Formats: sequence, C-alpha cells, structure tokens
Amino acid sequence: MRRLPWRRSVSLATLAVVGAATLGTAAACGDDSESAGGGSGPVTLRLGYFPNITHAPAVVGVEKGIFAEKLGTGVTLETKTFNAGPAAIEAIFSGALDATYIGPNPTVNAFSKSKGEAVRVVSGAASGGVALVVKPGITSVEHLRGRKIATPQLGNTQDVAIRHWLKEKGLTTTKEGGGDVKIIPQENAQTVETFGSGAIDGAWVPEPFVSRLVNAGGKVLVDERDLWPDGKFVITNLIVSTKFLKAHPDVVKKLVEGQVAANEFVNGKPDEAQQAISDHIGKISGKPLDLKLIKQAWPTLEFTNDPIASSLKTGLDHAVAVGLTQPVSLDGLYDLTYLNEVLKGQGKAEVVQP
Repeated sequence: MRRLPWRRSVSLATLAVVGAATLGTAAACGDDSESAGGGSGPVTLRLGYFPNITHAPAVVGVEKGIFAEKLGTGVTLETKTFNAGPAAIEAIFSGALDATYIGPNPTVNAFSKSKGEAVRVVSGAASGGVALVVKPGITSVEHLRGRKIATPQLGNTQDVAIRHWLKEKGLTTTKEGGGDVKIIPQENAQTVETFGSGAIDGAWVPEPFVSRLVNAGGKVLVDERDLWPDGKFVITNLIVSTKFLKAHPDVVKKLVEGQVAANEFVNGKPDEAQQAISDHIGKISGKPLDLKLIKQAWPTLEFTNDPIASSLKTGLDHAVAVGLTQPVSLDGLYDLTYLNEVLKGQGKAEVVQP
C-alpha cells in the first residue's frame, strides 16, 4: 500500500458537472431499479467522480468497463461527474448519489456535518500530485512576503496546506486575503490564466495544474510530498453513503473490487491508463486532455488502495490550526472491511483499520 499524510483537494476537478451516464447492465430494465433502499429487485449504484488525473482509478475504471464488470449483471452503474467536492457531497446528502471519489477535506466536512452518520471511507485511491508553483524569481519562503498566491477554494485541501505551511514558516494569512501573503482562492483553470498574466505570483494546486503552470514558465518551490512522512498523503479516497452501505453491502464489496482492479490496471498498464484518461475526458468535455501533460504529471502521483487515514487526520489538525474548521472526532469514518477482504482474497497486504 502506500503513502501517509493528507490533502486531497476539493477543487481538483477540471470540468463542470456533467449529466449521468449509465454504464452498467441490469438484471431487469425499467424504472423499478432500486438504489439506497433495500428489497429484492435490481440495484442501481450511482457513482460520482472528477474527470481528472488525481481520480485516475475512477476514470479508468469507468472508461475500461472495470466497475461494470465487477458489479455484474444484477447492478446498474450510473456515473455522475463533478467539478468540486461540495457538489458531490450535496448529492450524497440529497440521496442523489450513493458513492463518490473525493478528497479528504470534503470527506471530513460530510462526516462532520452529518454528525458521523452520512458517509464511510471504504478505500483509498491516490496520493500526491500537489505543489506550490511560483514565478522563477521567487527562491525562498521569504520571497513570498507581500505576494499573491492562488488556491482552488477557501478552506479546501490545498488552501489549508499553504496556510499551515506559511504559518509554520512565520508568515501570516487571513481568510479575507490579507496578512503577509495574500491568498486568493480561484478556479484552477482561471489560475493558469492569472499566472500567465502576472496577476498572481504562484499557486498551491493539484495536477494537472502543477504541470500547466510549470509549462507556463513557473517552477516548483514546494512539492507537497516533501512535507509528509514517506512522501505520502491522501489526495483522493472512495466514500459511500452509509445508507447504501447498510442496504447493499454486497454491492459495496463489488465496487471495492472494482477499485482494486482499476488501481491494478493503472499501476500495471500506465500507458494504456493515460490514454484512457485522455479519451474519457475528451468524451465528457469535447477535448481530450493532452497526453503529454498526463505523462508529465504522472510521476508525482501514487495510486494506492490505502486511504492513508493518518494524513487525513493530520490535515484536519492543520485546518483547525489555521482557524478554518473546528475540531471533530473522526471515529467511525473508516470501514475498510470489504477492502481488506478483497486484498486478502488476492493474497495482498491488508490495510490497517484506523
């Protein structure tokens, strides 16, 4: 398994919300398919994800039909793509979504807001892929004083990361964009433009935007992997609605089987996986993601089934330290029962249950 500490990024996604695409088969058709409710009829699993590199296992699992195969003919798979964590969590809360790939910060928010009732983490997906990219003239943290640095969203995973890192270095920030370093939350796509125009001096962002900013003349000042034990921190994990988990544990296990199989494909056939990501994003957006960009970003990411729970907890501690959230108990957030059953059945090392 792998990596340790934290961060996912809420605004990792690069694309707008897209309509559901049905990608499974069902034992019966019609509108009597069941979702979160119990019963003996066919089951529909509604799965969310972001169409980008940090969600590679999800993208590849959908594009290559891995999830549909593992779920089998008794389950209809419907997929929905999102461009931000809060939208996916709202879909979980409203009952419109049963499971989703998502980052650590919205995972914590969903668990906290529902008082520990709404969601469970059932698997990891990815680690790494985040960095602070700055103008070439900035060579130290002191050079950031008075500068404008972008993050994807106020209070999101990367936003918390840079604020905590700056605090440790003795530099202040405020929610309003004041302090020693001016933090400016903005959409990742906009950040590429503002960096190129000189309106900002850098950005703490996930891939593929790290690579895009580097290609636009920036340089990496901080690779976030260097801030975590063994260079490992969660960027994406897989959560399920507790309601769906209780009603359809067998389906959740099959979904986890799909996640493990997708990660095996991503790690074992990287070239084919990268092409699948480019193709899939092209189907959704009308423009395939540049394959060269995917290959450039790929080495900064690690695709692992381990949700690296310790990193999520540390990330929460960081958010509390910079005043962006309140302390909350994470007891009960993780249910790795099915993940470990799948791993054990394949002769692989199990993940320690938090």
